[in-house]
Amino acid sequence: MSFQETLTNEEKLADLDVDQLKKLVGLVEYDESGDEFPVTGWDAIVFVVGNATQAAHYYQSAWGMELEAYSGPEHGNRDHKAFVLRSGSIRFVLKGAVDPDSELVAHHTRHGDGVVDIALEVPDVDKCIAQAKKVGATVLVEPHDETDEHGTIRIGAIATYGETRHTLIDRSRYNGPYLPGYVARSSTFVKRDGAPKRLFQALDHIVGNVELGKMDEWVGFYNKVMGFTNMAEFIGDDIATDYSALMSKVVANGNHRVKFPLNEPAISTHKSQIDEYLDFYRGPGAQHLALATNDILATVDALRAEGVDFLDTPDSYYSDPELRERIGQVRVPIEELQKRGILVDRDEDGYLLQIFTKPLGDRPTVFFELIERHGSLGFGKGNFKALFVALEREQARRGNL
Repeated sequence: MSFQETLTNEEKLADLDVDQLKKLVGLVEYDESGDEFPVTGWDAIVFVVGNATQAAHYYQSAWGMELEAYSGPEHGNRDHKAFVLRSGSIRFVLKGAVDPDSELVAHHTRHGDGVVDIALEVPDVDKCIAQAKKVGATVLVEPHDETDEHGTIRIGAIATYGETRHTLIDRSRYNGPYLPGYVARSSTFVKRDGAPKRLFQALDHIVGNVELGKMDEWVGFYNKVMGFTNMAEFIGDDIATDYSALMSKVVANGNHRVKFPLNEPAISTHKSQIDEYLDFYRGPGAQHLALATNDILATVDALRAEGVDFLDTPDSYYSDPELRERIGQVRVPIEELQKRGILVDRDEDGYLLQIFTKPLGDRPTVFFELIERHGSLGFGKGNFKALFVALEREQARRGNL
């Protein structure tokens, strides 16, 4: 199967092409014909938040996203408000309870703001659900059609770690703004003069944090249920500091568009970032989303101008002679990266630039990564210690290390 045939609806709407995706997210050629659980790509990342109205404004004003659909009491949804936002091929759905008895209230009370659903676009919902049942996965929603004046979607859902789910969606017969029950809606927010069309283009990966001893179980889930393959493994000194440690393995679907690093804490003298997340999220969940951009410097500058906070990187990182020798030449002077706190890593395939925000909400749980790839298919292994030291500084300030 050609790349073009597997472009998702969102990628087509974003005017992304195959060459851009190969660079942005490391897309690889893939034949889905022998796959029992074929996944085309990301559909939507659904968040439960305490105030969806204000969160939608934040993601538009600070992150440059565009509002494109809405569901709420004005259109018969008495339970909650939901705002659908887009940047490139990324679709976020922000849900906040209207009814005090909504299930979203209990979810938010327990977890705070966070990802409840990592929805995936698939070509055959029934085939995927049948495979999930065959190998013992928990099916939350049986395959069924939902229809409105824009056509019909086929939809189902399975459970994954914690209270996270994967909704599976076939949009081939649908041309509405999001799902039946949603109406098209555009933003009343006006961007600043000269603001870029968008700050990020695609979703690179989503990191899941699970309990001690559960990482291999969930890696096995993605292998057995969804046919994902193992991309990388990070265990030992590569992923430990003097105070804390964790273990991580990465699984990916056939075309490498959907990638899930899965982390668990490791025994150490202090609490790791994973322990802190599990404590404050009250269980397993999505820790961070990596947003792919083709100009990380401009994106970081624009986000900082809107008040987005990033982890600090010490100057010693950039003066380290081993780092300088390992990374070689990159597209911008190292001084420009240092000025912004952007990390750089190189492997046998190329290099990448990356930076991490501080937690986006009140709890020290969900945050974002920005990533710009130049051939590298990795996850910044050479930066792990620098990243974890920075995270530990923030943990110590919060009194959680």
